Amino acid sequence: MAVAGVLPRWKAASFLGVDEVYIWPAVQKQAESASTSELITYYPHRGAVPATLWSSLIEKARDHVDILVYAGLFLFDSHPDLPDQLAEKAKAGGQVRILLGDPDSEMVRQRGEEEGIGGDLAARARITRRYLEPALTTPGVDVRLHDTILYNSIYRFDDDVLVNPHVLGAPAGQNPVLHFRYIPGARTFRHYMRSFDYAWERGRSE
Repeated sequence: MAVAGVLPRWKAASFLGVDEVYIWPAVQKQAESASTSELITYYPHRGAVPATLWSSLIEKARDHVDILVYAGLFLFDSHPDLPDQLAEKAKAGGQVRILLGDPDSEMVRQRGEEEGIGGDLAARARITRRYLEPALTTPGVDVRLHDTILYNSIYRFDDDVLVNPHVLGAPAGQNPVLHFRYIPGARTFRHYMRSFDYAWERGRSE
């Protein structure tokens, strides 16, 4: 759950469509040092992320779960109850936004070729969409398809975000993962969430 007094300030700024430092100028003084403090840890590849961390972040998230992937099938394979968990979070007032690669898009086809798995990437995206079906009738669970060039997979759980950069010629699972935690006035968490919002606005609803 977000720390009291932290997320509300960010929410207020987001609601008004301005940066936090516009409303609270003193935050600017913290920005440079705070941004370096946002990085909790670095994993050399996705498999190095502890399974307990994924489970803990999923379980503790109350307000926001945002996922931007081409397929993200590993997450649903390793957490078979995830669709039900997402539905429960939405029923409790949380917001769940999931962006999957459009399996019929040129970008997914191209990424599959670059990873050396061809049409398997599109198939994985379709399987993830199938897994999500039990949650799709729950208000607050929103799934969109995107056809953007995806530079990072993003997994946001309230104030924590895991960023999995994409490296040309390598599957996402072989690439590093960075764990950031939101700090008022810092830049990195908000930077990645702006990227998510940009992709979200360009995505199309199911």
